[in-house]
Amino acid sequence: MKRIFNLTSIILITLFFSSCDRNLEELNQNKVNPSTLDPAILLNQAVINSSFPFKSLVFDIGVVQQIVTPNGGVVAGANFNQDNRDITTPQLWAVYYQSVIKMTHDAMVKSKDAPGRANLYQMVRIFQSYAYMILTDEYGDIPYSQGGAGLTENILLPKYDRQQDIYTGLIKELTEASAALNASSPIETADVLYAGNVTKWKKFANSLLLRAGMRLVKVDPTRGQSVVAAAIAAGVITDNADNAVIRHDANYTHPLGGGLNGSEAANFYLTKPFVDRLKSTNDPRLAAIAVRYVGATSGNGQTAAAGNTTAAVQIGMPIGKDNGTIVAQATADGLASFYDYSQADRRRILNISSPAFIVTASQTLLLMAEARFRNWITTSTSAQYFSDGIKAHMDQMGSYHTGTAVSASARDTYIANTPLNAGSELEQINTQYWISSFLNGPEAFANFRRTGFPALTPNPYGQPNNPDVPNGTFIRRLTYPTSELAVNTANLNEATDRQGADKLSTRIWWDKQ
Repeated sequence: MKRIFNLTSIILITLFFSSCDRNLEELNQNKVNPSTLDPAILLNQAVINSSFPFKSLVFDIGVVQQIVTPNGGVVAGANFNQDNRDITTPQLWAVYYQSVIKMTHDAMVKSKDAPGRANLYQMVRIFQSYAYMILTDEYGDIPYSQGGAGLTENILLPKYDRQQDIYTGLIKELTEASAALNASSPIETADVLYAGNVTKWKKFANSLLLRAGMRLVKVDPTRGQSVVAAAIAAGVITDNADNAVIRHDANYTHPLGGGLNGSEAANFYLTKPFVDRLKSTNDPRLAAIAVRYVGATSGNGQTAAAGNTTAAVQIGMPIGKDNGTIVAQATADGLASFYDYSQADRRRILNISSPAFIVTASQTLLLMAEARFRNWITTSTSAQYFSDGIKAHMDQMGSYHTGTAVSASARDTYIANTPLNAGSELEQINTQYWISSFLNGPEAFANFRRTGFPALTPNPYGQPNNPDVPNGTFIRRLTYPTSELAVNTANLNEATDRQGADKLSTRIWWDKQ
């Protein structure tokens, strides 16, 4: 009897503690914390995080000679033809791979077979293709086929794909995704880019296809023409209402505007080639973009009250000066100091809430002008696309700030005085593309390498003895970050053996002489 009692006691005690364990497990569960994220939220985070990082000022915008700094240290880069991979290069690589690519990859996995999310899946494919185009155009060969598979497939050291293969993949993805978008399927209204508007997403995808096709001008013109013609026929962005734009506010600030309204306020200046080009052609966009703090002898002198936005007084900073030689240059230019040179107005066009335009009607129309000139398409005329492209950008200027709008009369006068002239079409079209891509560093840098226009003089700093950027040449790509050199060494070395040395002067696949 005693044995039966002991067994019964043991069983009751075991059941008691088992019951307690179950209750504790339930107690430790967070019933309000989501176990998975809606893929639409992941796409939105990818879009928001794709705003051009501050490094775009240091390299891309500096290489194309629109904004430059005479200072070194963390802002050294294109100004000194200097590789600065430890500080500036990782910004784009890390932000895009660890955020944009990761989130779009996860969103694709979650939405691919989800009921009612067919349109979202195609939207994610399109935006991921945009991000990969930025990365491959900046670096050349990059992780693509395995680029976002670290979490889902446990690929921690992804291989590098050839840029030629990446472009084949991008064209396939954009073509298929655009065709598969369906206005009859559920609309993803939470989308921050286009609120799920299928027609606008299609135009965005086709405009990216147009870019991709034009990149092939020197390496595969037959394929390029086919892609361009198909993209335009399917419908591209030709109206500012369809522009792909990332919007910012006081909570989510523009990376460039945040930097220039913070510690870097007195470091960056509009260049002499950019200011002189706009000034010599009476371009009304100069007054919308520039400010000069006349007489400033320090950053503290760059006050709103001292700012002058009149086009006639703007003076751009010469290329190839450091913070020693720029002092004598400023004196020679009749300025109080180098702080007296013109800047992109951080209180108007580059404030913390400024929009970031990633694909615009102006850019697309100007690419169509070139495509028409090359007889890749047969609609309209190069001259018409050219003038429409200029008009679209001038009309776009008012989106930055009330003080950056270009009047219709000033716009029309400039267009009337800027016809497309026989014999200089490619230079004129792509010089306007350079202007219309102002502040979109990756695209301005890519199109400059593709076309060689505008006809800029190479930055002389450190030449002819610079091992990375030889005399009379330009930076052609960004170098891989140190983290990849240290961790993903074998795959990176395979890429450089194939592509060329990991130098600023190495040309990527479509960038042929």
